[in-house]
Amino acid sequence: MKWANWVIPLAVGMMVVVGAANALADTSLQKVQERGELVVGLCAQYPPFESKNEQSGQLEGFDIDMGQALAERMGVKAKFVDAEWQGLLGGLKKGDYDILITCMSKSETREENVNFSDVYYQLPDVIVVRKDETAIKTQADLKGKTVGVQLGSASEQLADQMQDLLKEIKRYNYNPEAFTDLKFKRIDAVLVGYAYAVNQIKTDPAYKVVGEPLSQAEIVMVLPKGADQLTARVNAALQENKQDGTYQQIHDRWLKVE
Repeated sequence: MKWANWVIPLAVGMMVVVGAANALADTSLQKVQERGELVVGLCAQYPPFESKNEQSGQLEGFDIDMGQALAERMGVKAKFVDAEWQGLLGGLKKGDYDILITCMSKSETREENVNFSDVYYQLPDVIVVRKDETAIKTQADLKGKTVGVQLGSASEQLADQMQDLLKEIKRYNYNPEAFTDLKFKRIDAVLVGYAYAVNQIKTDPAYKVVGEPLSQAEIVMVLPKGADQLTARVNAALQENKQDGTYQQIHDRWLKVE
C-alpha cells in the first residue's frame, strides 16, 4: 500500500512536468515578440485581398490591412513576404513565415499539418462568364463546358467535384490567366471567389457573375503546427479588432460590394 501511494503522486508529478515542458517548447509567440516583427507570407495575386499597386509597387488589400492591424494589436510590426502560391505552405513549414494571411481556405491546405486561426471571412465561390454569354445561367448550364480555375484553390476543388458535368477543367497558375482565356473564348467560364470576381469586373466590365454561389469557403490564417501560443494571440487580436470596429473598417474599404 505504501509503495502504491508513493507511485501515484510520482506519476502525477511526471505528467505535470511533461505538460510544462510541452508548453515551454512552444516559443512561437515569444520569437515574434523578441523579434518585434510578425513575418506574414502571402501571394500578391488576388485583389482585393492582396496585390501590388501598379503605380507605387506597394502591397495593398484586405489581408495587408488586416495583417498590419493584427500586428499592431500584438505590439509588433508586420513584415509581408510575397511568394508563389504553390510554395507558401512549404515555406511555412521551413520557418520562412510566422503566419500565412493570403485568403487561404481550410480546404486549400489539403491534408497539411498546420494550425488554423478562427475563420475571418466567408468567401462564396461563383461562376463568371463573358458579359455577352446567354447560354450559361446556372451550374447545370456548365454541362459539356470548359471551365478555368486557379491551381490549388478551393475553386479547383469545386471543379473537380463537377468533373462528370464538365467537358474539361483548365488549370492556371493564377486567376488573371483564366480570365484572359475567358475573354478570348478559349474557355466558357471561370470558377472563382466572389470578391475577386467583383474586383475583376470593376476593372474590366467584359465579365459577369451568374447563378447562385457554388459554396462558402472558410478563410483562415494558417500557422505552423504546434504554434499554439501565437495562434491564440492572433485569435485574440482578431477578436479585439472586431469588437472595436477596426475589422469592419478594413472590410468596408476592400470587400464591401456596392
